[in-house]
Amino acid sequence: MPLLTIENLPGSGIVVPPGATLLAAIQGVGHDWRHACGGKGRCTTCRVQVLAGAQNLTPLTAPELRYRAAGYLLATERLTCQARLLQGDVLGRVPEATKLPHVQYGQ
Repeated sequence: MPLLTIENLPGSGIVVPPGATLLAAIQGVGHDWRHACGGKGRCTTCRVQVLAGAQNLTPLTAPELRYRAAGYLLATERLTCQARLLQGDVLGRVPEATKLPHVQYGQ
């Protein structure tokens, strides 16, 4: 199964079930992840910086394209509520702007 690794979160990689969003997989293993709109693609608080394996994710969704065009989503970022892992692995990182104050992040 495809594996999502968030390098600045504790623990090992997260197995992403077929069809699940990255957000659902992250929350499914107990990580607290910022998502202000409830996973509907209406904000950018759930974004993840993709360091490797972007080609293994589903294509950008309409909300992601809209936020990217407006400059709210960098070329290296995806919304975890929208992106799904098709195959292979992805390495990501929680961006500084979306870190939660009560979560202990690594370097």
